[in-house]
Parts: sequence; structure tokens; C-alpha cells
Amino acid sequence: MSLKYEGKAKRVFTTDEDHVLRLEYKDEVTAGNGAKKDDMAGKGTLNNQITSRIFEYLKDNGVKSHFIKQLSETEQLVEEVTIIPLEVVIRNVAAGSITRRLGFEKGHQFEKPLLEFFYKNDDLNDPLITDDHVKLLHIANDDEMKEIKDHAYKVNAALVELMDKMNLTLVDFKIEFGKDANGNIVLADEISPDTCRIWDKATNENFDKDVYREDTGSLIDTYQTFLNKLEEI
Repeated sequence: MSLKYEGKAKRVFTTDEDHVLRLEYKDEVTAGNGAKKDDMAGKGTLNNQITSRIFEYLKDNGVKSHFIKQLSETEQLVEEVTIIPLEVVIRNVAAGSITRRLGFEKGHQFEKPLLEFFYKNDDLNDPLITDDHVKLLHIANDDEMKEIKDHAYKVNAALVELMDKMNLTLVDFKIEFGKDANGNIVLADEISPDTCRIWDKATNENFDKDVYREDTGSLIDTYQTFLNKLEEI
């Protein structure tokens, strides 16, 4: 097995199986596109366990992903996919950048889930783009965009239901998709408190990376508490 790619949160290794990769979750935590960065022991273990459980839950709810199985505390086996260079964001409640861009008050409940596309390009700082931009950049055609949106809304519905069981509010989240060897579009990357914004229903306490972004608490303690809640479902 050899290192295929290393990103901010994970290392990707080849395996002796065609179209199968091994992901290793790192203890690195970043914010602001890497402007803030630290190593936190145990963070990779927590994100791996959380993502593995969430992908299993989504599979049970009819959402296909690249996830095959959890290998160890920090590793997963996944199907190899070609990542589509889009960050797909769904917002149920106003928070973060949309409050600054469009003036919504933090905590404003949207009438229906709001979906946004961001172009995955570090050099351009992952800009917000429209459907027309997606086609202009030859990222996806109309049918592929519809499929991505349908998958994203299905993920949102399943996650909202899951968080409700944990007495949490799914404020927003970011997901990515890829194409498998047969050209099928599937959910990829991870779903964890790194990629979601999650609030306690009663107190609005954060159960996500905002505790690190805003220096309001311990990221490790927060993620462990979230995992404990998830394991109780």
C-alpha cells in the first residue's frame, strides 16, 4: 500500500484491491482554510468513528456512499471515486457566512432547506457558484446537478431525523460527491462535526468545530460528547 494523497484531515492509501482505498484520519484540525491549525490527540479517532456510524446510518436510509467499512480506530476502507470539485452545502438554519453575505440573523429558520454550491479550489478560496457556473466550468451537467441535489436533500432529511433523536439541531453541513468506476454519483469524503454545524436544541450549545473556530470550548470533549450521543441511538 502506498500513499496516494494527503489532505488537511486524512491520508489516502492504495490497497491490493482494485478501486478500493484506505483512509487514515489525522489528528490535525484547521479552520479558515488552514489559517488556524493545531494537532489534537484523538481527533482522528473521533471523526473516523463518527463518520463510520453516520455513513452506516445513511446506508440504512437508502443513501449510497463510498464507505465500505471501518478498519480500525483511525482507518476506513472506501470505494475509490473521482471527486466532483463541488462542496455542496445545505442550510436549515442561518449561521456562519450566510449571515454576513445576506444579512440573515443567526438562528433564522429557513422555510425549506437552502442548497449552495462552492467550487473546490483552494487557490480561489472555494467561491460560491451558481448552477450556470457549474456548467460553464464543466463540473457537472444538468442531469448530474439534479442527481447531486436530490442526493443532498435525501442526506439532509436523514441527518435531521438522526439529530432529532439526539436532541440536536442540524444547522448546516457540507458534503462532497464522487463518481465510482461505473460513473455513478455517490456520497464521499466524511460527515462529522468538522463538516456540520450542530446545536443543542435546548441551549444552542455547539457540537461542532465552531468551538475551535471561536475558542469557546474543548474540541475533543465536544466531539466525544457527540459520539456518546450517537452511540446511544
